[in-house]
Amino acid sequence: MKKRPVRGNFTKKSTDILEKRGKADGIDIKKQLWKAGNMLYPIPAVIVTVADKAGRDNMITVAWTGTACTNPPMAYISVRPERYSYHMIKETGEFVINLTTESLAYAADYCGVVSGRQVDKFQELNLTRQKASQVAAPLLAESPVNIECRVAECKELGSHHMFLANVLCVHVDESYIDNKGRFCLEQAAPMVYSHGSYFGLKRSLGVFGFSIKKKKKKGCD
Repeated sequence: MKKRPVRGNFTKKSTDILEKRGKADGIDIKKQLWKAGNMLYPIPAVIVTVADKAGRDNMITVAWTGTACTNPPMAYISVRPERYSYHMIKETGEFVINLTTESLAYAADYCGVVSGRQVDKFQELNLTRQKASQVAAPLLAESPVNIECRVAECKELGSHHMFLANVLCVHVDESYIDNKGRFCLEQAAPMVYSHGSYFGLKRSLGVFGFSIKKKKKKGCD
């Protein structure tokens, strides 16, 4: 009977390891039980732009982010209170989520490890500020999608505070809109983050609903 190896270079979170064995399709499956932790990967690594009431702005990379609601449209970001951008969001109640691409990988990493207290990240990275429509924080012009947000609630959860926000409007790069009016984000080479590394998306595995879509019957010659 073949054994399937446990893949990945993850760090064990506990010395109290419980090994479980199961059988599926004739393959032994070996799993380890770890203590509670964040293992929901891959996830988007977005660059969030913020500004304070004095007009100072900054970019911060956030991985704890996502969609919270469809109607009304809401999103969230979670930020450590000690981060330089935190007080700007608390002060104005506004921010912009800027999606990242493979070409923005260096910038995304830089904005996550260098503090805005020390440098002007737009200048250091040679990136472009673009005026937003409804918030004071700038858009990142090089991002294919910019999501303007206004904070509805701040939840102080522990290491991170979650800013739950209403989506005010969305800007999309026209160069990725096809002749049928479809926005083709995949052409921008979007980027994700997983366990300390950045990855591009190489190919589509299917479209929504493909698992139940009826297959066309082949005709006879």
